[in-house]
Amino acid sequence: MARAASTRSRIGWTALAWGIGFLMFFPILWTVLTSFKTEAEAIAAPPSFLFFDWTLENYGIVQERSDYMRYLWNSVIIAGGSTLLGIIVAVPAAWAMAFVPGRFTKDILMWMLSTKMLPAVGVLYPIYLICIQLGVLDNRAALIIILMLINLPIIVWMLYTYFKEIPGEILEAARMDGATLKSEILYVLTPMAIPGIASTVLLNFILAWNEAFWTLNLTSVDAAPLTAFIASYSSPEGLFFAKLSAASTMAIAPILILGWFSQKQLVRGLTFGAVK
Repeated sequence: MARAASTRSRIGWTALAWGIGFLMFFPILWTVLTSFKTEAEAIAAPPSFLFFDWTLENYGIVQERSDYMRYLWNSVIIAGGSTLLGIIVAVPAAWAMAFVPGRFTKDILMWMLSTKMLPAVGVLYPIYLICIQLGVLDNRAALIIILMLINLPIIVWMLYTYFKEIPGEILEAARMDGATLKSEILYVLTPMAIPGIASTVLLNFILAWNEAFWTLNLTSVDAAPLTAFIASYSSPEGLFFAKLSAASTMAIAPILILGWFSQKQLVRGLTFGAVK
């Protein structure tokens, strides 16, 4: 009886988990399906789920109207550049706060986190004026620095929590063996914190990739990423849902591929570790 109840409970929880997962994924699935419909079918009531005339016309129109690869390349450079720069700045900062804490370390950490509570629109005007004065409006380098500074508190906090889990005695042993500060961070601390650094990099990359407020306000043509690419299909004449869905699908496809690849690598690593 207990075993039968346990089996039913397991099946029930599994079905519930799959149901919640499907509900979370359904908006993405619906966007992808809508991208293959005509504009008339996209706004039809009741909507059709699978049985409609599938077409690739929307993708052809989107690619003809917009240079998708330019927007994609801008997104890769901006998200990747801000992530890399953030890690370069945050690793030494998190190391200092975790292993050489000062009197005001916790206060500084709380202050850094509190900056995330400031509405972005509150600092838009001064940052916009600074970009104009420096001549870096619609510039990828400027956007990389801005996004890095915006996400830096989260990066430092995450790395700080991971570094706190590493025993300080290991670093002391490295110093006794003659390791310099640079060697200690690069060859002792960083390899031990690779899982934490990897998760921090992935989260920051996704945050930078999905950033819309700053990219829409500080770019126009040259540095416009995929968020601006999607927004360009919201026209004063109205929303063209099929074309907007096609543009959204083209924008989220790289992240879906990255997520699938990361999940496969994680499963492979866990399996290898278990076998080993």
